[in-house]
Amino acid sequence: MRAIAPISISVLLASASTVAAQKATAPRRAKFVEYYQNAYANGRDLVPGPQRAPDPASLEKALRLETVIPEAALTGNAFVDAENTIIKLVGAQGCQSTQQLQLNGMRATCTMLSLAGLNAALQTAAASAGGAFPCHFLGANTGKPSVRFAECFFIGADDRVQPLSEYLIRRGLAFPTRAPDGTALFPEYAAAEAAASKAHVGIWSNASFQHPYGERYRQSQTN
Repeated sequence: MRAIAPISISVLLASASTVAAQKATAPRRAKFVEYYQNAYANGRDLVPGPQRAPDPASLEKALRLETVIPEAALTGNAFVDAENTIIKLVGAQGCQSTQQLQLNGMRATCTMLSLAGLNAALQTAAASAGGAFPCHFLGANTGKPSVRFAECFFIGADDRVQPLSEYLIRRGLAFPTRAPDGTALFPEYAAAEAAASKAHVGIWSNASFQHPYGERYRQSQTN
């Protein structure tokens, strides 16, 4: 499994240089947002995975950033952009459990915490570049709706480049994507999950919550 190569802030800013022009022609939020969100809240992720396994090596050897304007989270790791394209993060897996959890004195299902977490993260990420942020795309599914698979980046409060997937994982709002053998696609994301679990942040603030290799199953109330 490969690590993501460091990205300079200058490259990140250059990739977002056309934000103003994109905003001028951005369509309204896709009508299917509510449909996807409601399904996800009930433990069903309607955004399919990649038809072909993405190649993480391109993040090291052939990084190409495209600016996207996020509109709304659809699941805990997928959102729709201003072009009505669904973008699914390759490094993060949203929670699919409907287990009731507690966070900051409030009770909500694990799915809702994950969904709200991505929505908040999209706002944070977009705020650093005038309403947009860059993504590197690793693949796409044919057919409709269009689904593209990516890792996205933004400049954090400490002026460092932050992968969106890692941001979610480190705050206990998502989990690292793992291969069938349980190995994380990106080792640094597994380390971020371990740190979140140890610090009891986000979903990990609930001692009863457990999960097998990053996948969430609604059949078990302990997952």
